[in-house]
Amino acid sequence: MKIIIATQNPHKVEEINEIARLFKIEGVEFLPIEKSLNFNPIENGKTFEENSIIKAKEANKLTKEYTLADDSGLCVEALDGAPGIHSARYADTPQERIDKLLSNLKNNQNRKAKFVCAMTLINPKGEVIFKTQGECKGEIAYTQSGTHGFGYDPVFIVENTNKTMADMTEDEKNKISHRSRALQKVFDYIQKEFNLPM
Repeated sequence: MKIIIATQNPHKVEEINEIARLFKIEGVEFLPIEKSLNFNPIENGKTFEENSIIKAKEANKLTKEYTLADDSGLCVEALDGAPGIHSARYADTPQERIDKLLSNLKNNQNRKAKFVCAMTLINPKGEVIFKTQGECKGEIAYTQSGTHGFGYDPVFIVENTNKTMADMTEDEKNKISHRSRALQKVFDYIQKEFNLPM
């Protein structure tokens, strides 16, 4: 079974394939959408779920294949849920986004935060056949730490650990991340629906 990932972010495709490998998923091939297809959805939804549906439908229109879209971001309690759905557009570069986040939090004692990932799976007919959400709770560090991962990983300390996501190995992160938790539900659905070996 072939599933097109509705993103041109190579990190996301890589991570999804790593998670599939980690959980020994067989019979499914996760492929990036071809660059030549000019995939450029207008993400004007008000929630992660709405944006994931927009992306999945756009990818399906271009490919007529099973498509899986992920919309994810960081929600910080003291910032009323920001950056939220604007996580990737919070500032121009990954480092500027981290700097802005730490600056906006300053010395705020409430550092509670969560990563959220909404996923939508669409069939070749363009119908939404499954949607789900995964969360990973934690808090925002005062300083960056770690060299793995991407995005806000260097400042996100995972709940019940003393590590940022960027301090973790790829396998450690991929067992507990918001994307992993959403993806495991997608795997379960695919396994039951298509009788795939897992």
